[in-house]
Amino acid sequence: MSTPTRTMVLWSPDWPITAASRDLGLDDSLPIALIDKGLVLACSAAARAEGVKRGIRVREAQARCAGLVVLPHRPDVDNRVFEPVITEIERMTPGVQLLRPGSLAIRARGPARYYGGEKPAALALIGVLDDLGVAGARVGIADGPFTAEQAARSTGTARAAVRVVAEGASARFLAPLPLAVFDQPALAVLLQRLGIRDLGAFAALDATDVRERFGEPGARAYALARGLDAQLVAPRVPPRHLEQVVSFEPALDRIDQVSFGVLAIADAFIAGHIAAKLVCTGIRIDIESDSGEVSGRSWLHPRSFTASEVVDRVRWQLQGGAAESGLSSGVTRVTVTPENVDSVGNHEEGLWGSGPDERIHHGLSRVQGMLGHEAVLTAVVGGGRTLGDRATLVAWGDRPPTLTPRPWPGQLPQPAPATVFPTGHPVHVFGADGRAVTVDDRGTLSAAPVEFSAGSGAKLRRVTAWAGPWIIDERWWDAATSRRASRFQMVDDSGQAWLLVLNSGGADGSDWVAEARYD
Repeated sequence: MSTPTRTMVLWSPDWPITAASRDLGLDDSLPIALIDKGLVLACSAAARAEGVKRGIRVREAQARCAGLVVLPHRPDVDNRVFEPVITEIERMTPGVQLLRPGSLAIRARGPARYYGGEKPAALALIGVLDDLGVAGARVGIADGPFTAEQAARSTGTARAAVRVVAEGASARFLAPLPLAVFDQPALAVLLQRLGIRDLGAFAALDATDVRERFGEPGARAYALARGLDAQLVAPRVPPRHLEQVVSFEPALDRIDQVSFGVLAIADAFIAGHIAAKLVCTGIRIDIESDSGEVSGRSWLHPRSFTASEVVDRVRWQLQGGAAESGLSSGVTRVTVTPENVDSVGNHEEGLWGSGPDERIHHGLSRVQGMLGHEAVLTAVVGGGRTLGDRATLVAWGDRPPTLTPRPWPGQLPQPAPATVFPTGHPVHVFGADGRAVTVDDRGTLSAAPVEFSAGSGAKLRRVTAWAGPWIIDERWWDAATSRRASRFQMVDDSGQAWLLVLNSGGADGSDWVAEARYD
């Protein structure tokens, strides 16, 4: 194994909190918690002082801290806010490797020579973050990125913000650390069952035994525990600056003037991506006015943007805040930033081209360009308990809503009906005695359904098979919007299957409707 490289790791504690606070303009001293999948992912120092900690549920965190500011965790914000920090560090010293948002690694040799030692170089790194308004940064210096990161995280206070582990002393420094630093929960649990509690005890094992028992991941962790980190610092390639900005002096108060002014940077925006062998599938447009207001919005594209389509998005965004006589405030600056990019090779036409798809796309885009962003809608499956609620319309090019699979007792079995009626068709369902079928509060039927008809005087359809009920009990806490209904699947004598619903308002069986049909 090669000799570990002397490495500096810069770590900013609670970076997700710092990034969210800077993005939303919040005070860092507030008790803040970031939530992911219902659990606390990160919390501020003020929240920890009230007993909030990572891994607990939201309700428990709010019970411990009444004034807790709860925000969703957004990884894109972590990366976006950390980008200026990386840029400033790269101006100070090249060869920066991003470990994760809030943490980066640098080879120590170059900065140490320039600043006259490893600790002065580390203090210079911390000074860069202080100038950017990011307080509390820590630096660890050791043999290899792993040990250097543990050294940075072991610094106790801002006064002791730099910790230097001497060359060859990594194993001794790592020995008392817990197994959790490996970020391999399964390995840590297994080692603890074997009576191994820290990295020192793990490093004392025989290398051959470790490899045979724990495989390659265990052998890698074993080398780290012994301070033999052969991982090299891999400097990142600084991304090209593909954003485009246009300023207007004096401010423009007409949409057509702003759109014409944006045309030049739209061409440069697309040309820059083509030169980098990229296409842009998502952009962010920030429009600043002379009154100091900023309008920012992200736009998506089903394929990739062209220059004219970038101009269209600017115009649509302006129309959202425009009055009949023009804008409420003159526009002074427009910034177009790429948010989602892809390799141009993934968007090349196939061997036989894609003519029909291209014609459809250009036709829809042309209609959208003439009539507005919301003029062309596509149907997607959204969230909701009823079939009507799940039918969602989104503008052409926008991303459909993200659905998180959740267990729902009482949901309809698959497959879903092919035809969903915009409004339910009134029907009547009868039992063997000729009376209307009803359902009580416990879901018990007054009689088995035998026949049903669509409307008064319609021909009766004999029920050959049926299943249900599947109960809906929505918003029971709100009398104005609450709803209770019973859903049934029924097959008539012609073989046609239906989804029939009895709403709770029809206690006499008069509120049956056909919601959908299985085609």
